[in-house]
Amino acid sequence: MASEAAADEASDTYSEFIDKVERLTNLGHAGGVLGWDQEVMMPEGGTPARSKQRSALSTVTHEILTSDEMAELLDELEDEDLTDEQEAVVREVRRKHDRAARVPQDLVEEISQVSSEAMPVWKEAREEDDFSTFAPTLERLVELKREQAEHIDPDRDPYEVLFEDYEPYLGVETAERVLDRLREELVPLIDAIRESDADLATETFSGEFDTDTQEELARDVLDTLGYDWDHGRLDTAPHPFSSGNQFDARVTTRFSPDEPLGALMATVHEFGHATYTLGLPREDYGTPLGDSRDMTVHESQSRLWENHVGRSRAFWERFLPKVKERFPDKLDDASVDDVYEAANEVYEDNLIRVEADELTYHMHIVVRFEIERDLIRGDLDVEDVPEVWNDKYEEYLGIRPDSDAEGCLQDIHWSHGDFGYFPTYSLGSVLAAQLFDAAEDDIENLDEKVAEGDFEPLHDWLTEEIHRHGSRYTTDDLIREATGEEYTADYFLDYVKSKYGELYELDDYQ
Repeated sequence: MASEAAADEASDTYSEFIDKVERLTNLGHAGGVLGWDQEVMMPEGGTPARSKQRSALSTVTHEILTSDEMAELLDELEDEDLTDEQEAVVREVRRKHDRAARVPQDLVEEISQVSSEAMPVWKEAREEDDFSTFAPTLERLVELKREQAEHIDPDRDPYEVLFEDYEPYLGVETAERVLDRLREELVPLIDAIRESDADLATETFSGEFDTDTQEELARDVLDTLGYDWDHGRLDTAPHPFSSGNQFDARVTTRFSPDEPLGALMATVHEFGHATYTLGLPREDYGTPLGDSRDMTVHESQSRLWENHVGRSRAFWERFLPKVKERFPDKLDDASVDDVYEAANEVYEDNLIRVEADELTYHMHIVVRFEIERDLIRGDLDVEDVPEVWNDKYEEYLGIRPDSDAEGCLQDIHWSHGDFGYFPTYSLGSVLAAQLFDAAEDDIENLDEKVAEGDFEPLHDWLTEEIHRHGSRYTTDDLIREATGEEYTADYFLDYVKSKYGELYELDDYQ
């Protein structure tokens, strides 16, 4: 009887704990909807009220997460006999509680308010091509985030501390090691491509493409891939993103008359994020078991669908007829090989990350990573960012921005205070290759299925191996569960060397 009473007490404690966790989750998702609206639909004049609304939500969330009641519940549950799933929930909430409890509430409020007010300032600075307009706001955000990191752990590198907001388990050392390896091995490959004599059909998408028709095509590609319109929607935003939960996962993209392929790939990319979100277990909504596993894994899903599916020859065998249907006067004579080559062109002079090709993309990430790391560590002054940015682009990509809008103002992330986010783009791309290789081993004739428009086996594999687990596993454990191996960049580097060696007829890479 005593053991039953103890079990009931533990059950009551866990139930009380879960009630608080679900409240936190719902507050977070409410804030997400406010953020989505601010970037997609809110009138420009709404910022003063919206910043206060989001700040109020952040305050309430912080109060619940750091409350004495939450601390007591966590302490009690540490000594209870919990299931593996319950232990995972406690682990994830404990990590967030411990970090948040060290940060003063007034600092949380100020970061939320300043970052909300920063977005229109960033927009104006980009439109006016004037970094000096945004610089004071960026400087304040850097100061606030440094202060946040110092409160969390004054004895560690502040950038390492902030990085763990987006990838808490792989560690910044892994990010540095992977990015260093990508820089070392991709730059020679990019140089070899630029020196090659291969004649790719890179002009296939030249000319102007009506943006309304591009939107119809974006909806076509979402239909083809299996997007659930009952639980999602497509909109436009200055910077494509996706947000939501397993009941409501929305995607955005942007259209330019002379960049139809870029808009299409951005849509496929955001579909990857959304299909991960929609694949999370609905019965676990409100707890970490129903939440995604941080940004490396999230980005692996978007990059897998964008690059390993959307840029594949097999995909274009299926989708090219739909493109021709929408743009018969532009692409009527284009072959599958023409479009495949155009989709995988390695650009000579692209300055914009979200429009970058699959290879040079990672040099964009390296630039941002090195700059934001130095900003947070105090090794770089905000006023010097444009010059350092341009110098690094010249060093790593052989091109130099002519404007701040094409340079250090092109991304929205720093206006959100998201320092430590950028490395996860490359970490996720690396993981995408490792996961896709494992999927190819398990799914017979996956290429043929993609060419036939049968994406269900890949959806099912990803749901089984990644989505359904939510945050039950740490990042490294999830990778081992899905692939049977440790996280590695080997698969990504083998994949790009083989693919681009063949495309550009490079003897040293085939």
